[in-house]
Amino acid sequence: MFKKKDIFFKTFEEMADTLVEAVEFFSKGVSDLSDVAAFAKTMKEFESKCDQYTHTILKELNKTFITPIEREDIMALTTSLDDVLDGIEACASRFEMYNIQEKDEYITLFGDILVRSSHQIKKAIYLLTEKKLLAIREPNIALNELENQADDLLRICIKSLFANVTDPIELMKRKEIYEMLEETTDFCEDVANTLESIIMRNS
Repeated sequence: MFKKKDIFFKTFEEMADTLVEAVEFFSKGVSDLSDVAAFAKTMKEFESKCDQYTHTILKELNKTFITPIEREDIMALTTSLDDVLDGIEACASRFEMYNIQEKDEYITLFGDILVRSSHQIKKAIYLLTEKKLLAIREPNIALNELENQADDLLRICIKSLFANVTDPIELMKRKEIYEMLEETTDFCEDVANTLESIIMRNS
């Protein structure tokens, strides 16, 4: 069905590798917010790297007649992977914008969910490039479950926020970050949904 690994699959693997690296950096970074400017800057570098991979795929699509999977699937997968990186970078930028320097147990828990999600995405992408389509269902199910965990965590941390934080500015800042982190897990689930469409078209 597929030819040997080509530029599209190679670039998807590079995107997945970068995503794992970025999310692991984020997760470690939120436990030490002593230099939020440096933290945000490094996250921006990861996001820019992912943008370059997106440009590579767009450029190749414009000049390649036969693609390993449908062109629209390549575009959808590229967009969904890029959205995850954009989401995590946008969260990191808020730490600098709002000068948040205190550790937050809920943000740490979101970081853990995102690390696990990024590893499942990487696993799924490598299965795609190895043409093991049906095996992708396992990491996809894991991604759906992790997104459910993030939904539950958001409910818990918002409830705690309104019960324990009296400063309205602080409350607003934390609430936005929690919601952005949960939205980033939605983007991870979007990757799974895109991969599910690819499985259905090609198996």
